[in-house]
Amino acid sequence: MHDTPIRVDHVGIAVESVEAAEPVLQALGCEKLVDDTVEGRFRWVYYTLGGASRLELIEPVAEESFLTDFLDRNGPGLHHVTFEVADIDAVIDTLEGEDIAVVDYQEFDGWTEAFVSPGNPTGALFQLMEYHESYVEETGTPAESLFIDGRPVGE
Repeated sequence: MHDTPIRVDHVGIAVESVEAAEPVLQALGCEKLVDDTVEGRFRWVYYTLGGASRLELIEPVAEESFLTDFLDRNGPGLHHVTFEVADIDAVIDTLEGEDIAVVDYQEFDGWTEAFVSPGNPTGALFQLMEYHESYVEETGTPAESLFIDGRPVGE
């Protein structure tokens, strides 16, 4: 077992249209933090609720992608749960030590991420994210808005 701090960062919801779904989140009191597109593949819009809860709407932009496949199979709804981790490698080592598949490990300038395959006994897709110091600078969003309690987990 590891002793790495972990917390839920956000819940990702797959939608056909952010514009159609956003009024639901606004009616619940969510505030939009980020609205961005990833390499012409999908749009992600990040919201906060009450300062400590976060939701993400993800909408396909490309004609065919992991997201269009997901929506074709399942329709709109819960796509993933993201955990912020202080040491992604320690968490991955623990998961793999329990024969739990971790896939799509990638390093970016602002964060490192990997996914726990939904083939695990929970059936849920978990995203693991370790933020790098440059993340706040890259997004241009104040740390108190991006992180629960205004700082990365473990600080």
